[in-house]
Amino acid sequence: MKHSTFFKIITISSILTLALCLTSCKEKKENGKTQKITEKNTEKLEELKTDTAKSDTKKSETTTTSNQKSIAVFVPGIIADSPIYAMLADGVKSAVNKYNEGKAKADRAEVYILEAGTNQAEWSKKITALAAQQKYDVIISSNPSLPDLVVPIVKQFPNQKFILLDAELKGNKNIFTICYNQYEQAFLTGYIGGLMSKSHKMALIAAQEYPVMNNILLPYFEKGGKEANKKTTVDFRVVGNWYDANKGAVLADSVIENGVDVILPICGGASQGVINSAVNHKVYVTWFDNNGFEKAPGTIISSSILKQKEMASIATENYLSGLTVWGNADMVGVSDGFVDFVQDDPLYIQTVPANIRNKMKKMVESIRSGNYKVQ
Repeated sequence: MKHSTFFKIITISSILTLALCLTSCKEKKENGKTQKITEKNTEKLEELKTDTAKSDTKKSETTTTSNQKSIAVFVPGIIADSPIYAMLADGVKSAVNKYNEGKAKADRAEVYILEAGTNQAEWSKKITALAAQQKYDVIISSNPSLPDLVVPIVKQFPNQKFILLDAELKGNKNIFTICYNQYEQAFLTGYIGGLMSKSHKMALIAAQEYPVMNNILLPYFEKGGKEANKKTTVDFRVVGNWYDANKGAVLADSVIENGVDVILPICGGASQGVINSAVNHKVYVTWFDNNGFEKAPGTIISSSILKQKEMASIATENYLSGLTVWGNADMVGVSDGFVDFVQDDPLYIQTVPANIRNKMKKMVESIRSGNYKVQ
């Protein structure tokens, strides 16, 4: 898990935006790790400006010959049912709107958004068809499974570029990825679950099994729970799709019957069934990727969030300015401000006892400062 040069090549126009959204600043010199900027460290801005000027010599390798750029956003799901994809689309559109300000029509960037639906088996066919049109300079998307889908595509269409958020792949000159530190995200979610559970039994209900789920989310959710209480166990269930709320409710009922009193649903539209079951049985739900407290006040005890909109906007701005470093794979986490744990929502304060909130605050601050390493 290491940062690359992503934050050192941000355009001048986006430096102030990034400075406001990042919450920590720490210089890391090992393994090519780079500096972060915050509003408290404005002296770093001049350094970044210098770095940006140096990177201008590489622009000829990353820009197209036409003034007009065409961007496709591939949504592996449905925006209305997935806040993470809504943030993706909003971030890209925001960056394009900013880029287009004051430009003649012929020089403006265009955005096309394709919702691929919840059937993961169809994603490969749909994103291949999108690339086959050969009309989009870059396709921007977000999902851990996408690198495996797009590598064959760039072999078939060697001019097609991809920017993939929430994904990780290094070394392919057609692909740039940004991975959120979901080790930290899952750990924090498990930690509060372990603090709140009275039975010391939690469950994770997933839509499907995939490498990030099996190798990161599930084990680190359990790791966080055990950090809170060594007796904590995690039951793992799979819906089989991203939309079946009835199946989600059935699975939740089943684990609750076995004594589970804290559930993490990562199953798209099926999560509503999990929530309904939890409300009916008066057990707790932890939430992932966005602020979900209003979905079930008093039932949802946490929200670990990703700053997807901000990241999508920055990545798009960099692309439009010719500053994307193709082949790089960046990771951002709690210390960067792109993974966070909501602590100021009134529903969080009302639902979670003060002593547990204090423990969560200390843990988040320890991870942010680097004093606690999630490994």
